[in-house]
Amino acid sequence: MNQYYIRIKNLNKVIKENSILNNINLNLERGKIYGFRGKNGSGKTMLFRAICGLIRATEGEVEVDGKILGKDISFPESVGVLIEYPGFLPNLTGYMNLKYLADIKSKIGEKEIKEFISKVGLNPEDKKKFRKYSLGMKQRLGIAQAIMEDPDLIILDEPTNALDVDGIQLVNDILIELKKQNKTILIANHDREELELIADEIFTIQQGKITDHIILKEKAC
Repeated sequence: MNQYYIRIKNLNKVIKENSILNNINLNLERGKIYGFRGKNGSGKTMLFRAICGLIRATEGEVEVDGKILGKDISFPESVGVLIEYPGFLPNLTGYMNLKYLADIKSKIGEKEIKEFISKVGLNPEDKKKFRKYSLGMKQRLGIAQAIMEDPDLIILDEPTNALDVDGIQLVNDILIELKKQNKTILIANHDREELELIADEIFTIQQGKITDHIILKEKAC
């Protein structure tokens, strides 16, 4: 087994002659929480899109679990993603939205869907349509869809947006529990102090470059 679950080698992304990602090199292990901080437009979201296989690199490569995106596989084989704003069908309940997504792979059923809706602090029996959800409720549902199918890789872009203090603590508790299950978790957050509460390592991105790397916790053997 490779020591590193994710390897990113000399990753560059150029759009309309603008360098969005500039020579990114990362080696990320299983069972860790990695924080990525930077201002809006720094490249955090674009990096996450590249790791998900949603964009193709101009140069370089992304390898997940020994397989190169765009060559061996199109997308990581076991990934849950929340990038930018959660997008759901506005006239369906939270439960029905997740059921439609779960039916694509048929890995989980009603019991698990309701369990994860409850886990993020929502009521699985709520008949309210998604369009009537508050921003915080929408964010919670987005987190539920990212983790409900037990993915090995979890990528969350600003997951605590619109959440109150209790909501942030709930999400942090969920992520720490997932880390104990040997999940690899990538989180983007502009708030360094918030990342320091749960991250093992933090990378700072500025103008598409990794400019700083802090190790907060060494992985226990």
